[in-house]
Amino acid sequence: MNGSGLSPARADAKARLRRGMYLLPSFFTAGNIGAGYFSITQTFAAISGNAELHLDWAAIAILFAIPFDALDGRIARLTNTCSDFGKELDSLADVITFGMAPSLLAFIWGFHFLPDSIDAHLRQHLIQAGAFFCFLYLIGGASRLARFNISSDAQPRNPGRPGRKYFVGMPIPAAAGLLASTVHFCYGIPVQAWWIGILWLLLVGFTGFLMVSTWRFWSGKEINLTRRHPFQLLLLMAIVLYAMLRYSQVVLFVVALLYMFSGIWARAAYSWSRRRRRRPTGLDDAPAPEQGQMRPS
Repeated sequence: MNGSGLSPARADAKARLRRGMYLLPSFFTAGNIGAGYFSITQTFAAISGNAELHLDWAAIAILFAIPFDALDGRIARLTNTCSDFGKELDSLADVITFGMAPSLLAFIWGFHFLPDSIDAHLRQHLIQAGAFFCFLYLIGGASRLARFNISSDAQPRNPGRPGRKYFVGMPIPAAAGLLASTVHFCYGIPVQAWWIGILWLLLVGFTGFLMVSTWRFWSGKEINLTRRHPFQLLLLMAIVLYAMLRYSQVVLFVVALLYMFSGIWARAAYSWSRRRRRRPTGLDDAPAPEQGQMRPS
């Protein structure tokens, strides 16, 4: 028997089990990377033929990777197996799955298949601008991840409730989900109209800006999955899962838009309330009227 009261065989088995627990979050991170790799291959396959099918599958793969990214961190915290290796692997996986894969998908879906019937100069400018803005999205996502890794307690410019936790800037999985859900909402059918290409250009660029902004976005970290209401929680999860599977095009697109606009609304509401609280300049310096003297109307 060793000092802990366990036999050498049981102590060795417990140590192997502990090492195996450290691999569990990495399996979900590997699934995240696999989904991103599959999305990239499907995006390239769309160039040679059956673009609608391959682009839709590329978008679905990115959307499928979001739960993997959410689960690996939660599992690491629940099992107390957080490590520096896991954090670095998760960041690299996010660059691939939520950075590179969506930027390629956004470019191929939004600009590569623009028809030749469009004015040649306009088509060329749209393709060049699309490549540039998709690159900016990738840079914004990588910068967002780098800032998240070095910030121990980052605070948004528009702070929210003290008891709630927020992301500073739009998280990169949500940004990738917005682009992928848009492609999935359109069933992977590539953009054919020049004005839709311009709208897509603006959305991709604005999404990249939201990632590097200092606006607050709800993190959802206060949701406790271990609370003692398993039946109600399971019922709610079953309804949400059914809606996402049965009406995935509409539900995922609406959820992604609502999350994006929640951050915009929070920033606008904070700016409005701050201006409202600010007193007019010179109001405190105005002389008080003498007793019996009325203020001019």
